[in-house]
Amino acid sequence: MAAKRYQSWGRYPKADQAACKLYWRDAPLPLDRIGDRTCLPFGNGRSYGDVCLNDGGILLDCRQLDRFIRFDTDTGILRCEAGVLLADILRLTVPKGWLLPVTPGTRFVTVGGAIANDVHGKNHHQAGTLGRHIRCFELLRSDGERLICAPNDNPAFYEATIAGLGLTGVITWAELQLKQLKDIRNPYLEREIIRYGNLDEFFALAWESNRDYVYTAAWIDCSATGTQLGRGLFIRGNHAESITGKPPRPPTRQLRFPIDPPFSLINGLTFKLFNRLYYHRQASDRMRDVVHYEPFFYPLDTIQDWNRVYGSKGFLQYQCAVPTDRMEDAIREILERIAKAGIGSFLAVLKLFGDQPSPGLLSFPMPGATLALDFPNHGEKTLRLLDQLDAVTRGVGGRLNPSKDARMRPEDFQTAYPHWKTMETYLDPRISSGFWRRVTVQS
Repeated sequence: MAAKRYQSWGRYPKADQAACKLYWRDAPLPLDRIGDRTCLPFGNGRSYGDVCLNDGGILLDCRQLDRFIRFDTDTGILRCEAGVLLADILRLTVPKGWLLPVTPGTRFVTVGGAIANDVHGKNHHQAGTLGRHIRCFELLRSDGERLICAPNDNPAFYEATIAGLGLTGVITWAELQLKQLKDIRNPYLEREIIRYGNLDEFFALAWESNRDYVYTAAWIDCSATGTQLGRGLFIRGNHAESITGKPPRPPTRQLRFPIDPPFSLINGLTFKLFNRLYYHRQASDRMRDVVHYEPFFYPLDTIQDWNRVYGSKGFLQYQCAVPTDRMEDAIREILERIAKAGIGSFLAVLKLFGDQPSPGLLSFPMPGATLALDFPNHGEKTLRLLDQLDAVTRGVGGRLNPSKDARMRPEDFQTAYPHWKTMETYLDPRISSGFWRRVTVQS
């Protein structure tokens, strides 16, 4: 298998590691082939930093655990192996009137990876994280023990494994409660895209939309400054109850980014040009249409290997969550620092989190706002900017997303995730990751 299979989506940092494929959920872990090295479950490599890397160790490739076990079309309860992609689930369940209750921005993640990172989506204000919809799963430990984990069955391991970053054992299968499409049985959403002028307008739109719309998020123009700081396109949607005329079709084929350039194609010129063009992409300030769920939830999935645009050095994603009472000032300061540094992100997403608690000990979302940005890896220049953004996030009591992180300081992780010491109780002694070793270093 190609070496690029075993890197993170951000392609930074690099890691020297071997891989061992798992084929059967009832087989023991192949520890005899690992020796005294640590191992780490690996799904489809869509985490951004080093949470899915194990430099000097072994990755347990779970992608071959890709079988469906049971699907009840009356109740929407689905049981499948942990290597099944969310895309596979959607192909099976949407024609039967069932949708994922929560989905991240790509459908090319495994069920096991989605649980381990407790993914969230555009409907967090109503549905919370995916962990809230996981009925049970089997956890295979390195000593051969198999635990059925559910809210009332091994609940401590259930809570430690959801958002547990793959560190408590290997999830072999999981059972999810899917979301019924209101008996409509159509895969379409009524979408509205609103062009707004600044950050104040974003927050007004966000509070208004969270009351009446299931899905909300905004793209931010990071090149805007002054009175236009935070301007962007606000996207909101609800499930379509009826379709008049010819229904829209999903993308018929995927494009592929054709080259692997030695340097990032994102620079000051292309960044500013893209942001200006994208902000003015629609003729009017408000556009309403009906779209298939694929382009609504997964716009970047239409371009395979889009991460190559950042070049061989890769990129760093920065995703923070800041609490409600400080979020407006914090987001404003973060955007100001980005504009001042002249290192922009053209993939910048801002949304409000709700107050739905997750069962996961290390779950990322908190009531407030979350901002996610991609930065080309320009070495020390990029790292200095991210340190500045850390200071803002730290100052308001916010936190960074482990599944997107490649350079968080140990003290920031340990302060923002106080349950990390409790988590240590449930770690599998043979499992480790670059992320965990980095953020649990005792200062």
